[in-house]
Amino acid sequence: MTTASIDLELNSLKDAVSMALEYANKLGTTAAEVAISKQQGLSVSTRLKEVETVEFNKDGALGITLFRNGCKGSSSTSDLSPDAIKLAVKAADDIARFTSSDPYNGLAEAELMATEFPDLDLYHPQQISAEELTELAARSEEAALNVDSRITNSDGASANAHTGIKVYGNSHGFLDGFSTSRYSLSCVVIGESDGNMQRDYDYTISRNFNELLSPEEVGKKASEKTLGRLDSRKVATTKLPILLAPDIATGLMGHLIGAISGSSLYRKSSFLLDSIDTQIFPDWFSIEEQPHLKGALASAIYDSEGVATQDRSIIKDGVLMTYLLTSYSARKLGLKNTGHAGGIYNWTLAHTGHTFDDLVKEMGTGIIVTEVMGQGVNAVTGDYSRGAAGFYVENGVILYPVEEFTIAGNLKDMFQNVVAVSSDRDMRSSIRTGGILLSEMKIAGN
Repeated sequence: MTTASIDLELNSLKDAVSMALEYANKLGTTAAEVAISKQQGLSVSTRLKEVETVEFNKDGALGITLFRNGCKGSSSTSDLSPDAIKLAVKAADDIARFTSSDPYNGLAEAELMATEFPDLDLYHPQQISAEELTELAARSEEAALNVDSRITNSDGASANAHTGIKVYGNSHGFLDGFSTSRYSLSCVVIGESDGNMQRDYDYTISRNFNELLSPEEVGKKASEKTLGRLDSRKVATTKLPILLAPDIATGLMGHLIGAISGSSLYRKSSFLLDSIDTQIFPDWFSIEEQPHLKGALASAIYDSEGVATQDRSIIKDGVLMTYLLTSYSARKLGLKNTGHAGGIYNWTLAHTGHTFDDLVKEMGTGIIVTEVMGQGVNAVTGDYSRGAAGFYVENGVILYPVEEFTIAGNLKDMFQNVVAVSSDRDMRSSIRTGGILLSEMKIAGN
């Protein structure tokens, strides 16, 4: 879409939001907020370089939440005609009239609303056809299948291009909208050696199509990872240092997010209750949140309640500096809203100056974990037990792949036992981290 057409669409959606808010006000509601999200995209999947599916989606909806003296009602409509919007607002009001009052309901405070709206470079429109996406997916498969004769099959490749527009407004007078884009390419292959079969994948993702890795790079990396898993062995039950690959390390930090989120805290379902200003990591460990990084996957000027986002230290010198709070959870806990309705924004972990290969050597004897599976994490106690696969390391040298073992511990201990973080970060998610070396975990194997 051209800049002019995007501006036209944004203005049209803002008009729809304004209309809904005006009608909610006429009904005598205490407060209201309205969000519209419209997306369109094209996804192509191939297998053995033949097209399997081509999906085009174009959808969107207006969602309204309004409040009546602590009572809350919500409804939505995909029809943005004036009559349909009025019906949606009326439906939300009818629901509010029959729900119980909750003193913590309501909009975020007016003084917290974003007032400046710099361009975060989140929108890079790219005219791309299904045929072009098909070619990208097929090229990644072809590159993968040509790496080694032990790569015997493909489990498919997928190429995706999506754009979207979001508009949010509330009865504080806040009204803003922005456009985003996201492109990705992934490839999954199967390898076989002496009857043993393994599979692995790789992917690339960016807001800018031109910044994706080439299909050949994606396919080659998928095959290399698959080949590395062939001829896996079992490991004996023991205790060893663990080195989490960067994409697995993001999952470990995901458990931190859950534990310090307001909804977990007011339900008392977190192992980090009453932990503000408490040292939960080693004193060198830090996490910075940077919501305004240009072009990043998790950048935003404001959260889904219109609250301005800001740079903040999540962990500083190992100490937990903040919880992640929405307007509701902040009121419930008697704390200040931190602008985290809708998630986190570009967490960056401080590194210790090591590359991942440096950490392999420093670990000595231990296990590199490249895959975890299962849901064995207790958010209340922090107990952690998950199936895993990876590589056995001895004297700083990778000896062979290992599988069908379990790593177990407690998240509090795991956080305290972080020895190092590598400098080669995985930038493909909202958590930007390198590999994380833990001093010791229980290994349940043969």
